[in-house]
Amino acid sequence: MKIEVKSKKGLSTTLSVIVDKNTIQLKVNERLSELQKEVSLKGFRPGKVPPSLIKSQFGKSIYGEVIDKVLRETSSKAITEKKLKVAGQPKIDLKQFGEGKDLNYELLIDCLPNIKLNPLEKIKANKYKIKIDKKIIEDKLKELANQNKQFEDKKENEKSIIGDQVTFDYSATVDENKFEGSEGKGVQIELGKNLFLKGFDDQLVGVKKGETKIVNAILPANHPKKELANKDTKFRCKISNIKKSIESKIDDNFAKIMGAKDISDLKKLIEKQISSQYSQALNSITKKEILDQIEKNHDVELPKNLVDQEVALMTKNIKTEDKEKYKSNNEKLAKSRIKLGLLLNEFGEKNNLKVTDEEVRSEIQKQIKGMPGQEKMVLEYYKNNPNASQGLRGSLYEEKILDLIKTKIKINTIEIDTKEAEKIISNFNKPNIDNVQSSKTKSSRQDKIKSKKISKK
Repeated sequence: MKIEVKSKKGLSTTLSVIVDKNTIQLKVNERLSELQKEVSLKGFRPGKVPPSLIKSQFGKSIYGEVIDKVLRETSSKAITEKKLKVAGQPKIDLKQFGEGKDLNYELLIDCLPNIKLNPLEKIKANKYKIKIDKKIIEDKLKELANQNKQFEDKKENEKSIIGDQVTFDYSATVDENKFEGSEGKGVQIELGKNLFLKGFDDQLVGVKKGETKIVNAILPANHPKKELANKDTKFRCKISNIKKSIESKIDDNFAKIMGAKDISDLKKLIEKQISSQYSQALNSITKKEILDQIEKNHDVELPKNLVDQEVALMTKNIKTEDKEKYKSNNEKLAKSRIKLGLLLNEFGEKNNLKVTDEEVRSEIQKQIKGMPGQEKMVLEYYKNNPNASQGLRGSLYEEKILDLIKTKIKINTIEIDTKEAEKIISNFNKPNIDNVQSSKTKSSRQDKIKSKKISKK
């Protein structure tokens, strides 16, 4: 095999590769011999088919198979021999091939740039420490108590009011006709929440246990049966029970119901969760602050094919007209991502950072703990999706790199309250109109605690 550098311009290198015709023919003959042992043709015993007959029937396909294999092997060897760091998939341009001819092709390669990392000591970033006001914790306790309020039976002749829990059976009709799903048993609603049908709750205010109440309501527009959508419906409701809410005492017993040891422990858990919610968003801001400076402090020539691939990935679900409209901004963002990826990877390699299989498994176990009852589903997901496992490994690798970078830069720790945190997060999340078509704005913080029990993590 003969390998020559035909041209080199910037990060683009073109190699000329020639594979001797005799080498090709030898591989073809080897494959013909293998096929002779495998092929069974009518009139011939297995393994006794004449080579000439095999060649006449399978020669073209065998030659194509051999050429494909030779191209893969020789292109990989050529890249290794010339010590090229390839960015993306090289392109092959066939110049000459055919039986009795040398295989001649050009290998078009975009190479990764040689990156010189600049010192990190001049980089500065803010780290935020959240101070949670006691009132916020008390408000959260009240919210949890309201979400988990208890009910007790009302007296027999006591009428229902907003906030009561009403249990009833119903039989419904549309134009005096029953329909699928027109009957319900033991339906339970909390008056005032309006979770059943619009206007339904109000009509059950004032009922007593044992009464029958006719309720008129309109079925939803998205009803599974299209013919029933937006239909006026008459519900004949038989009230079986009415309960009134009783104030939940926020004490040690309540704390235990919430999954804590006592009220003091519950307050600590709430504080931890609120702090964690803010910290997640604030840490993202710190990370962006660091990465922006790293990107600004380095000049890196970028492989065009990697940028093109990133743009294609970013815009695959965007309309063609929007792709053109935001082309410049999308390219800018793609270049930023590629540049940072190359810089971080270089930093990781220079510092011999690696992610072990054990670390990946440990992270998967963390995810499992956060999804009780879905252990099998999580394991199956990573088992059946290699890209997911690879993505997880990549995230852990980036995390390791950033952790090491933080030890080499100046970190200024600032203590702030939740109001200041909200302001910082809000400013950070103001949408950039230039990038609105290519990326989603990260949420300022996670949703409020909605689970019935406080989780200890």
